[in-house]
Amino acid sequence: MAHFSYNPTGVCSKLIEFDIDDEGRLHNVSFTGGCNGNLKAIGRLVENKDAGEVADLLEGNLCGARGTSCADQFSKAIKAAKG
Repeated sequence: MAHFSYNPTGVCSKLIEFDIDDEGRLHNVSFTGGCNGNLKAIGRLVENKDAGEVADLLEGNLCGARGTSCADQFSKAIKAAKG
């Protein structure tokens, strides 16, 4: 299992951490900062889900006029991790 850390931009969260196992599934997703309850919920909802599918699902999700969101930044983090 590989561990990844990502510094999001344009959002309230300051750090996204997660693991991807050898089968491409997400584990241990956590956000530092941001809307605590909502971001914990994202982590629980995506646990053991296919990383690529989650990235595609969350990509383009917006928070107000920011042009991005914590979920969108998580999508970018997953894509960066997968190379």
